[in-house]
Amino acid sequence: MPTDRVLYLLGSAAPPVLALPPVIKQAQAAGWDVCLGLSPTAADWLADDLGALESLTGHPVRHRHRRPGQVDPWPPAAVALVAPATFNTINSWALGLTSSFIVGFAAEAIGKRIPLVTMPCVNSALASHPQFGRSVDVLRDAGVRVLLGDGGFIPNAPGQGQPGAFPWERALAVVRDT
Repeated sequence: MPTDRVLYLLGSAAPPVLALPPVIKQAQAAGWDVCLGLSPTAADWLADDLGALESLTGHPVRHRHRRPGQVDPWPPAAVALVAPATFNTINSWALGLTSSFIVGFAAEAIGKRIPLVTMPCVNSALASHPQFGRSVDVLRDAGVRVLLGDGGFIPNAPGQGQPGAFPWERALAVVRDT
């Protein structure tokens, strides 16, 4: 069924990416047509599940740039959620380094004025790196809703991650209101 409520869910390789099916189902229950994109490492982590994820979304799972002349297999996005977004994803995106499909899409979406929401997933040591703070500021200044700190993801101490506590519900609520 065609819809203009197309959500691009773009995940990078942080542990919450391993629990995508309930997130996709929750977004679909809210009326979103979900297209799933992954960083190359996240796609490798989920290699055994890609077929099931494609069946769930009804779209190919993308983790590479298209070849020149290749038709885009996804409908146009109404909004994109980049989550979980790793330290590398946030910094690459802010710096315009588009070697991965998800970062390339997100960087271009800023210029296309496609609404963007991101929820980082980094530990407190990485979050304290000076470039990370600058990158978050760059993305916010570009109009990206960065859900970090109160009302979003709160970094944990290194080695103390709780992937099951990743606040997907908050990310989807912000997407809904975007």
